[in-house]
Amino acid sequence: MEITIISVTLFSAIVLTGLSAGFFYAWSVSVIPGTRKVVELTYLESMQSINREILNPAFFLIFFGSPILLGISTFQHYGYGIQFWILLGATITYLIGTFGVTAFGNVPLNDALDVLNLSDLSESKLLNFRNHYEQKWNRLHLIRTVFALLSFVICLIGLFPQIKAL
Repeated sequence: MEITIISVTLFSAIVLTGLSAGFFYAWSVSVIPGTRKVVELTYLESMQSINREILNPAFFLIFFGSPILLGISTFQHYGYGIQFWILLGATITYLIGTFGVTAFGNVPLNDALDVLNLSDLSESKLLNFRNHYEQKWNRLHLIRTVFALLSFVICLIGLFPQIKAL
């Protein structure tokens, strides 16, 4: 069996997409339940800190690398029949449901939180902002998690035509 650029690209796209899905899933089952149990100021300070720290090369590799490598792999599989269409589906799923939801949903909420001087807010304003932010952010996070997982599974399904050809 010969390892080709196409195989390496597809493998890398699947790994990064799986890491993305795993990251979002782990957040859903650990960070979200934990933050539900803290008071408003602690929650908002924690989310400000997390949102600032998440902007790092390791996260960027997974978050931006997934759609880039999915797109390249899809392009490389043009003319491969069903495998092309499967990978196109995985790419579109990730771009719209994970990347798009994050860019146009979670990030604007994070930006709104980032500019707040929490020490200047009353308890009622902290509570109101938290309720607004947390409810929307968690709903969007659930959507991007489901779509990242769906994209990963679709990618895995895209392997079957290759396995069959062996």
